[in-house]
Amino acid sequence: MVDSHSTDATVDIARRMGAKVLQRPFDGFRSQKQFAIEQAAHDWVLCLDADERVDDTLRTAIEAERARGFAGAAGYRFARLSDYFGKFLRHGNAYPDRVLRLFDRRRGGWRGQREVHEAASVDGPVRTLRGDLIHYPYRSLEQQLLKTQRYARMMAEHDYARGKRATLGKLVLSPAWRFWRGYVLRGGFLDGWHGLVYAYVRANYVRQKTVMLWLLQNGQPITTSKP
Repeated sequence: MVDSHSTDATVDIARRMGAKVLQRPFDGFRSQKQFAIEQAAHDWVLCLDADERVDDTLRTAIEAERARGFAGAAGYRFARLSDYFGKFLRHGNAYPDRVLRLFDRRRGGWRGQREVHEAASVDGPVRTLRGDLIHYPYRSLEQQLLKTQRYARMMAEHDYARGKRATLGKLVLSPAWRFWRGYVLRGGFLDGWHGLVYAYVRANYVRQKTVMLWLLQNGQPITTSKP
């Protein structure tokens, strides 16, 4: 386990449960995860965030592949099922949200330069396993809004550094398309009011990211400088 000097009881709890804890200052989500797999004692690694759990079906599937020696695969992806204020979202942009989290670290890892919305990749075949990675991403709406605003800023800064630019068309259409695609085309409405709120907040994330990119390319600050 890699901890970025948390101030709660995380480290003590992890150690009591038998986990090896490494502490490292946080310098990005991707960098933190890549550091973690580089410290692993085994070649095959399963990467989990603190708010994720492996369900019974996925656990059985992983154990079966391990018994076969992970034959013929460089990595495995599986669906991530997110809890959203008391209900698991099974439609829209929220599900299946397949992620590559089990892989041979000799053949891949958390590569690239993007520190937010990071994704692992491998050189070789990737298979899909049954079961879900259970995800508990938000404790409250306020926490979600703060989290998505932070991610929007990081993505805008990343896109700006790569030379990507916002347009008036994207400012108007991108948030609307995100909502329409998730809520209507992908059936987010089937998740009831939970799906509606989720689709609105995710569309607002796209709006924030695009506005921040627009401000950056026009020489405007998007954060308040500390005195």
